Amino acid sequence: MYTLNCNGRLLVMDQPWVMGIINATPDSFYKASRKQHADEILRLAEKMITEGANIVDIGGQSTRPGSERISVQEETDRTAPAIERIMQQFPDAVISIDTYSSDVAKAAVQAGASIINDISSGDMDEAMLPAVAALQAPYICMHMQGTPRTMQTDPQYENVSVTVLDYLAGKVDQCRKAGIHDIIIDPGFGFGKTIAHNFSLLKSLPALQIIQRPLMVGLSRKSTIYKTLHTTAEAALNGTTVLHTIALMNGANILRVHDVKEAKEAIALFMVYKRV
Repeated sequence: MYTLNCNGRLLVMDQPWVMGIINATPDSFYKASRKQHADEILRLAEKMITEGANIVDIGGQSTRPGSERISVQEETDRTAPAIERIMQQFPDAVISIDTYSSDVAKAAVQAGASIINDISSGDMDEAMLPAVAALQAPYICMHMQGTPRTMQTDPQYENVSVTVLDYLAGKVDQCRKAGIHDIIIDPGFGFGKTIAHNFSLLKSLPALQIIQRPLMVGLSRKSTIYKTLHTTAEAALNGTTVLHTIALMNGANILRVHDVKEAKEAIALFMVYKRV
């Protein structure tokens, strides 16, 4: 059982959580997650919260393979007003900002976000870890090989699971030394990994429990699923649920998803199975 201090509220993770994905972008890989207008974002957030999302994750910078960096101002303009709108409507909501920019993270927390979700673990902005420590926000560290623009250009590992474990263990230590207290780890499925790497990581998830931090898994509708099944992201919900179930059985504490209702159902069934 883990706890997170979110803006002074102590949240208890006594069963797996669901993080709902909202992309305030025109180019994220799954079209249905793209919401560029504040009203659209608010409606999707309301749907996710109603369906039981523990966290709503909002990002204004696409991190799909090959994506290009936008300006900090544009990323802030896409996210901060939307966060304010959601918090006005749902003051108890827990919102994470999906960014690798410390300036965007600071603006988002000021707008009402309480968790920072950084795909680069501070590697793309040296000011990120000090900023997170000053904000006293929970921080999600993810493993990524390369950058979003280059990460899928022939990724290579001697042993992907050992590499990810070593990296995340080192990052947790670095975060603690920086003054960050609540740390979540994410192995980074699809971020500088082949399909084979992703399945190897999924099988090796139990090893990450040695770090003793909540483990987040982001597999929802990714190419590992739809390419393996020879289908599309739009048709990958069933495959997503299968891999979510495997992830839960292998120790995942948070599922980062496009489809909240289905993920909550997978968790409900898993919890019954676990108690028997």
